[in-house]
Amino acid sequence: MKPPVYAPGQPGWIRDLGRTGLQVSAVCLGGGPLGSMPALFGRDVSADEGVATVLAALDSPIRFVDTSNAYSEGESERRIGAALVEAGGVPDGVVVATKVDPAGRDYSADRVRASVAESRARLGIEKLPLVHLHDPESFDFAEMSAPGGPVEALVQLRDEGEIGAIGLAGGRVQEIAKYLDLGVFDVLLVHNRWTLVDRSAGPLLDEAVRQGMGILNAAVYGGGILAFQAGGPTSYGYRPAPPETLQAVEAMRRVCSDFHTELGTAALQFSLRDERIASTVVGMSRPGRVARTLDLASEPLPDALWPALEALVPPAHVWLDA
Repeated sequence: MKPPVYAPGQPGWIRDLGRTGLQVSAVCLGGGPLGSMPALFGRDVSADEGVATVLAALDSPIRFVDTSNAYSEGESERRIGAALVEAGGVPDGVVVATKVDPAGRDYSADRVRASVAESRARLGIEKLPLVHLHDPESFDFAEMSAPGGPVEALVQLRDEGEIGAIGLAGGRVQEIAKYLDLGVFDVLLVHNRWTLVDRSAGPLLDEAVRQGMGILNAAVYGGGILAFQAGGPTSYGYRPAPPETLQAVEAMRRVCSDFHTELGTAALQFSLRDERIASTVVGMSRPGRVARTLDLASEPLPDALWPALEALVPPAHVWLDA
């Protein structure tokens, strides 16, 4: 069997990110665990290990790095910035994206500008090529989108040339849809809502395509449950998984075994093979994880696997945002 077209070195590995003019690799290094968040990711990550992981990615076919102002109180950005210094700057063709975050309950326009300035200093990048509005769902939409508010501030930063493209990164699809309808964002990032067992982001992806936006898909392992062929967590999207989801995961594991592969490979390639998605964000905190992820992306899978898995998708009412 031939390697999939989205594997490193294949024609689909580097993709256009919507109308932004940016090009990204099909796999993105996700910076969530880089700064060490053991309560969420299950292990401590030292500064040296985090920097080494970024350097391993920069030395690989991965050309896209994603982080956020708030990941480990800025430690993810600091470690990426340290790796970039060691690498002699941002390598040609590499895109580093980050996200603006509130400070406590302050998600004001001033906070957006301050968040961008903090990220710029930590990463050592004067003009950030892509900055997302991060997880706005916990704040009042009317206030967030009002004149003089944080959405307008992010748009102004882009229009003034202070930053490049702007994105919308979030979870709960009903809330994110309101922001998408504003029509001001260049990129949509969804997490945990477009996976083997949860398709609740489908309408968002369709609308983003209609608007000509770039699409990024994160947390394709649902917080870890879809990464393991056996064992692993019994939560999905950082909450207890419903019985229907647990049953679907077990059934999908059996199908993967029948096709001589593993659930983690299928979970990653489910996203990679979707032509709407420019890049799939995979959190990594060990240098060896970089090569392992690229191996999973490159493994040839039979076409018959996909309809067999599709038949096992849980009903919509058990999805995170059903």
